[in-house]
Amino acid sequence: MVILSLKKLNNNYDKIANSYDVLSQFVFGKSQVNAQINQLKFIPENSSILIVGGGTGWLLEEIKQVHSSGLTITYVEISEKMITLSKARNFGENTINFVQLDIEEFYSSDRFDVILTPFLFDNFQLEKAEHIFNKLNLMLKKGGLWFFVDFSLTSSKGKWWQRMLLNSMYLFFKLLGIVEASKLIEMTQYFSRENFEIIDEKLYYNEFIKAIVFKK
Repeated sequence: MVILSLKKLNNNYDKIANSYDVLSQFVFGKSQVNAQINQLKFIPENSSILIVGGGTGWLLEEIKQVHSSGLTITYVEISEKMITLSKARNFGENTINFVQLDIEEFYSSDRFDVILTPFLFDNFQLEKAEHIFNKLNLMLKKGGLWFFVDFSLTSSKGKWWQRMLLNSMYLFFKLLGIVEASKLIEMTQYFSRENFEIIDEKLYYNEFIKAIVFKK
């Protein structure tokens, strides 16, 4: 287990790390959790995985339920408190390399079999979102899988309440000085541009949450 550290930057959830999961389930129930768990069956054995913005690390325990050993996981999270919580998780015999770093500052010469970006891109403004997508795309092997989960405003159901809820969330995080973004970037256009294939797609919380497994 390796720990790297750097100074705190934007989009840092240190302030609410201990209560983040409770807040999430209070608003969305199990929808955010299920959107991520249901993708994990697509993880190949003995694969190398990059998780960006993994939060409190509960996902590591869910991954262990699918593969208790054989995985090499690089876990990039900017929040020091989130890293601390994640280190305490039971991740079986999988190898976890914890990296406390802004994803913009992260570099790896390795190419990964799987990349997970759970609710990552809703933190960023357009230019940064595009930059991070392009950067991660270069880190994913040809034929690799990208597990994308985030909010979406493209559904045909109740856009008015989705926008209202999303704006309230951004306002809340702005008041806490956590998130730089103020509107949602629809990221699926970038996967289409790079000719990713959709392996699996599911919608949650009345189509407000989109979970897609892309293949490069």
